[in-house]
Amino acid sequence: MTRESTTAKIGNTAYHGRRGRRGTGSVILADVAKLAGVAAITASRALNSPDRVSPDTLKRVRAAVARSGYVPNLMAGGLASSKSRLVAALVPTISGPVFLETIQALTEALEDSGYQLMLGQSGYIESREDALLDAIIGRRPDGIVLTGIMHSAAGRRRLLASGIPVVETWDLTPTPIDMLVGFSHERAGAAVAEFLHACGRRKLAIVTGDDHRAGLRRKGFVEAAARLGSRGARNREMPTCFTPAPTTLGSGRIGLATLLRQHPDLDAVFCSSDALALGVIIEAHARRIAVGKRLAVVGFGDLGFARDTHPALTTVRIDGTAIGQLAARLIVTRAAGGAVAQRIIDIGFSIVERASA
Repeated sequence: MTRESTTAKIGNTAYHGRRGRRGTGSVILADVAKLAGVAAITASRALNSPDRVSPDTLKRVRAAVARSGYVPNLMAGGLASSKSRLVAALVPTISGPVFLETIQALTEALEDSGYQLMLGQSGYIESREDALLDAIIGRRPDGIVLTGIMHSAAGRRRLLASGIPVVETWDLTPTPIDMLVGFSHERAGAAVAEFLHACGRRKLAIVTGDDHRAGLRRKGFVEAAARLGSRGARNREMPTCFTPAPTTLGSGRIGLATLLRQHPDLDAVFCSSDALALGVIIEAHARRIAVGKRLAVVGFGDLGFARDTHPALTTVRIDGTAIGQLAARLIVTRAAGGAVAQRIIDIGFSIVERASA
């Protein structure tokens, strides 16, 4: 196995060396010490007892840590070959049910292989994810499963430097940190616009969360609607109501009411979640607007209640079970030292047509 060579400079000290030990590619304390131009014991003191080193030394060591992405190993003292049998997963929220199918499948698939799942709620803020990553990487799990591909530069550095197998999910990119199981949100949004156009709908609108992945779906939807000649979309002026993520039923009701004030003749609404879509349906009923006839409504997620709404909700189905199972398989394979033939897996999506559209 080829180890990665690194060249960096802190102050007047240049460091030329190899990262990691035993071919893992992870950054260890000795690498930080060399990068800072100090002894390993001095670097250790700077991290664990900063009052025992000079301010200049402390500054050099902290700069080396930031530069290398090093996170202290909280399991230090164990054998280098030991396994934690623990996999960590980060999801934006556990209050929204859209990720629950993936979490359940991931938990069961890992358990079948003798691993346990540790779950963290990162929210939609990079700083919270960074803090969680520091805590997780320091405990050296055998794998990390992330939701989405939007991470801070510091977070990406830490993940790359850790040498821990990483699977990003629920998104798609040709340049993942390590491995990826997901789908294209832009293509999903475009497919919904094409579906509504085929249904004869031309006066489209959107009720959407303000998170990144919902934004990608909106982008795909607007661009496809513009290409098809839908009203307003040609000038990128698609009637849109934004709501904070995680989205709620109440936000859906407010969203439709807001849109109707300025666009009373709209004939279709695409919602970035099924919860929003349910709120839109309830608000439409309250206004005596016939859903499925006068107004088409499409959601996202195909949650358990989607088929039981009145009328039943047309929505975008994502196979969350497949995401969890495939992510688990990739982590277990890599943790056992095996090679992964396909690092990027696109599971796609489907539109489940029901009476609401």
